[in-house]
Amino acid sequence: MDLVANRTVGRTVAVVDYGMGNLRSVSQAVLHVAQGSGVEVVWARTPEEVMAAERVVLPGQGGMRDCMRELHDSGMLAAVLHAAANKPLMGVCVGMQMLLDHSDELDTPCLGLIHGKVRRFDLEGRHQPDGSRYKVPQMGWNQVFQSRPGGAVHPVWGDVPDGSYFYFVHSYYAQPSDARHIAGEADYGGRFCAAVARDNIFATQFHPEKSADHGLALYRNFLHWNP
Repeated sequence: MDLVANRTVGRTVAVVDYGMGNLRSVSQAVLHVAQGSGVEVVWARTPEEVMAAERVVLPGQGGMRDCMRELHDSGMLAAVLHAAANKPLMGVCVGMQMLLDHSDELDTPCLGLIHGKVRRFDLEGRHQPDGSRYKVPQMGWNQVFQSRPGGAVHPVWGDVPDGSYFYFVHSYYAQPSDARHIAGEADYGGRFCAAVARDNIFATQFHPEKSADHGLALYRNFLHWNP
């Protein structure tokens, strides 16, 4: 199965290429879980490809201001907003943070799709249980505990065990205004939001594509999620 570029097909998931993010690793992970499912993976380089897709993955990596600027300058902004209002959308890392109202990183306005702010870890001088200092960014594996704001685990978690480990690289974290939008939490000097969800949107602070089988399971579940 080959990655489809610059064309659209029947059932598609578009990985948005707006010039930022770990696009290749995300695309390859989604491509891997899509094998045999009848879903084509589109490396979406035009707004039309995002608009035509059945579902959309929004990756992100690097500085928030750079990501927001590139999303706008690439012409993808309107297509991503349309997707967020009309079809399943999964954000990854900075692609999750972009969904909120505002980031403390260089005082950057974001997409405003989930109310709340993006904060920087404030861990100066604090020590972990093993005596080592907390480092920012957080880099490495951490447990994620699935939230149940409506009494049930979100469908994208599927059969991923609660408390599974996922791979993080981040200095900032999302802080939704409404706790019902928190789909998962982790602990790094205190509990923080590791996944958000609202209606047809699901997003993770960690990198599923770097998180072995449990991460691949999330992408697979997303391909079959019907909100």
